[in-house]
Amino acid sequence: MQHELETYIRSRYPLLWVVTPEEERAQAVIEKVAINLRRRLLHWSITGGESNPALPGQSDRGKRDPLAMLNAILEESDPAIWVLKDFHPVLKDVNVVRRLREVAFALQKSKKTVILLGPVLKIPPELEKEITVVDFSLPSAEELDKLLVEIETSARQNEGMQVDLNRRSRDQLIRASQGLTITEASNAIAKAIIEANGRLDEEAVAAVTAEKQQIIRKSGLLEFYASQDRLDDVGGVASLKEWLRKRVRAFSESARAFGLPEPKGILLVGVQGCGKSLVAKSVANAWRLPLLRLDVGRLFASLVGSSEENLRNAIKVAESIAPVVLWVDEIEKGFSGVGSSNVSDAGTAARVFGSFITWLQEKNAPVFVIATANRVDQLPPELVRKGRFDEIFFVDLPDAAERAEIWRIHLLKRNRNPGDFDLSTLAMASDGLSGAEIEQALIDALYDAFDQNRPLQMGDLLGVLQESIPLSTMMQEEIDGLRAWAQQRARRAS
Repeated sequence: MQHELETYIRSRYPLLWVVTPEEERAQAVIEKVAINLRRRLLHWSITGGESNPALPGQSDRGKRDPLAMLNAILEESDPAIWVLKDFHPVLKDVNVVRRLREVAFALQKSKKTVILLGPVLKIPPELEKEITVVDFSLPSAEELDKLLVEIETSARQNEGMQVDLNRRSRDQLIRASQGLTITEASNAIAKAIIEANGRLDEEAVAAVTAEKQQIIRKSGLLEFYASQDRLDDVGGVASLKEWLRKRVRAFSESARAFGLPEPKGILLVGVQGCGKSLVAKSVANAWRLPLLRLDVGRLFASLVGSSEENLRNAIKVAESIAPVVLWVDEIEKGFSGVGSSNVSDAGTAARVFGSFITWLQEKNAPVFVIATANRVDQLPPELVRKGRFDEIFFVDLPDAAERAEIWRIHLLKRNRNPGDFDLSTLAMASDGLSGAEIEQALIDALYDAFDQNRPLQMGDLLGVLQESIPLSTMMQEEIDGLRAWAQQRARRAS
């Protein structure tokens, strides 16, 4: 940002708007620019008036009034840079807006520059052509690495503080801190040290990741999932697991140095209850990344234009805390009205969908999107074409070996020893059942055993299976059509 600011000021752009919640960090960069250009630097706020950062403690409170400050800028003859903090609320006053326009016209041929600094961008229409917006990016990996060095040095100098971070743990901690401001990252790491009784180790990664929940809660558009599921808890889908395993280090600097791009995401299509959502939750945990769920229904608002703004805000939040896994469950239902959008909702669904798939294609931030779908006939063709996702996987009903593995996983989760049961017989008896149906059969059998105050027996499980009517039987035609679609269009997850 420093180079960009310097270029604008040297080119005599009169009004710049720096958008950032990190006021102190932005001021430090602006101060470097002022030193390089040999310009006097002055700050203004509505509470303190005008002040010179080179003379701390001194301020001209007589210039607290915005109009008085703008008049002083016009009257000043020497080259200078004014930083007006949180100026956006006073732009509701038509007199201030008009005076700021006059300042912009007067400063075009001078060596004076006004920088509006604040976390909110609300430009009045009258000033749109005069103001140049400068986005102040969140701390880079290099800046966070410097912060971590400072914290490590401070921790070692304090008695009782231990630092136990290897290169891999350092990379993970820095990656977990990306998307936070310097203050947020510093606070999160300090909190992790306190919770770990004075240690700075790989457990800090989880603590910093948890801190990101605060950002997500404030957005209201995304849900944060603190998933404990592991890929080992997903039965079958060996090909999908192997594909994901090869991308565990996909967001590291070593992957970039090797020439690998950051993965975009995957689309999981398949039979209901076969583990698509479980895979999404497991990937985030395996990669030690935050998991966000995007509910497409929340995007659509009653006011015209609000839905598109909601999508932009959701994307902005996801990108701000990247690297992250973004889970879009049952995506075909969220965008089911795209085809008739112009008739039913003035084109809102179509515009939101268009913005979403454009972002999928062009995004540069490390946001790994996992979308799931059950009804391929409702998927817009634009979504499944190459380039939107890295791969499209078809998750079919489990075969006999996969069903045996699913039984083993669920028996272990229910504190039962799989060796006490004939998994091969259970796998044969549960032919046609999905993973979710197998889990429910086990729960039903546990209820029967609990009701009779005795341990779970093989007969309980077989009895429940005899009474179960699988989804594959009730919706055979639909599943056959799904398999036919996937045969030439998707990669098998198993």
